[in-house]
Amino acid sequence: MTPFTFQTCPNILFELGASAKLPDLVASFRAQRIMLVTGKNVRGAGLTRAAEAALASAGLQVTVFEDVVADPPSHVIETAAQLAQQQAVDLVLAIGGGSTLDTAKLVAYLARSGDQLDRIYGVGLAQGQRLPLILMPTTAGTGSEVTPISIVTTPTGEKKGVVSPRLLPDCAVLDPDLTLGLPAHVTAATGIDAMVHAIEAYTSRHKKNPISDQLARKALALLAGSIRTACSDGRNVEARSNMLLGSMLAGMAFANAPVAAVHALAYPIGAVFHVTHGVSNALVLTGVMRFNLPHAEALYAELAPIFDPQAASLPAAEAATRFVDSLAAICRDCGAPASLAEVGVREEDLARLATDAMKQTRLLVNNPREVTYQDAFAIYSEALDGKLRTVA
Repeated sequence: MTPFTFQTCPNILFELGASAKLPDLVASFRAQRIMLVTGKNVRGAGLTRAAEAALASAGLQVTVFEDVVADPPSHVIETAAQLAQQQAVDLVLAIGGGSTLDTAKLVAYLARSGDQLDRIYGVGLAQGQRLPLILMPTTAGTGSEVTPISIVTTPTGEKKGVVSPRLLPDCAVLDPDLTLGLPAHVTAATGIDAMVHAIEAYTSRHKKNPISDQLARKALALLAGSIRTACSDGRNVEARSNMLLGSMLAGMAFANAPVAAVHALAYPIGAVFHVTHGVSNALVLTGVMRFNLPHAEALYAELAPIFDPQAASLPAAEAATRFVDSLAAICRDCGAPASLAEVGVREEDLARLATDAMKQTRLLVNNPREVTYQDAFAIYSEALDGKLRTVA
């Protein structure tokens, strides 16, 4: 067997109403001054209310930072870290989506380590200490609550990642109650993102391992079996629970078997056109997977019966194609945009997108098939309106 290393969050609490248990979790770190990292929309929707009430009842001092925005800019993260230092915070708690969780990881790290953010972009450069960290997701998609990765938008608009085991939280708290009010379009986008995590982990060229493989398969089964229900019936606790658990398992999988070209091509769409990450993934998902088919056919065929049990008896090529088609059907049924044109991309933008995608070398190296500039341009071109163009 090929040697591998597997790392994940040391403690996970999955329970309806888990917010009430936060004081006990905080007490285990002997923390008194808490920074709650969240966003105005999340707090305004009342999703932090139970946590804030529980912490206040326990006599804990809470500093709220609610200025997190999507695709968190570096200056927002740095401002929050400075506030944490000024308030002598001794634990960071995040309640929100992936951007909030990514922000909190770096706040906890920067506030304790004293490192500068622009010096730790990349893999393994963050080696200092961090504050205790508890993460509570309000969406079922990023899996950020169990990954050692934070994605940051730099002042130039480029997305860069900080990847280090130091960013793994001390505890991930999964409370399906926090996802019950999630709008259908957010449920779809984040759920598709989680499925991409599982698929790309299973087919990753680097660090593929049997633990990630099993986590990815279970994640896909939970997500594919529940996403349509979660989108159509947002108060369905079973579907919401399955989505949240599936997202976390996919996060564990891709944290140890990294994602690839779908994410690499999605990042420029988000950065340039301010499209949410899940939607960006959905827009290029089937195009990348069809591109990968000649090299990933066997692996796609292995995953196909998770979506359609009858695929188990089909030849590998047919099963793999059916798998890609099943994903396209989920994107369509859940209302994901069908073309890049729908989010404002024009033909003259394709060259820039392809150029920016080729900068995502950290991700592209994991793809089952090598992706060139011409390949990226062709995938974007087909996603624009289905017509292949000559490379600029």
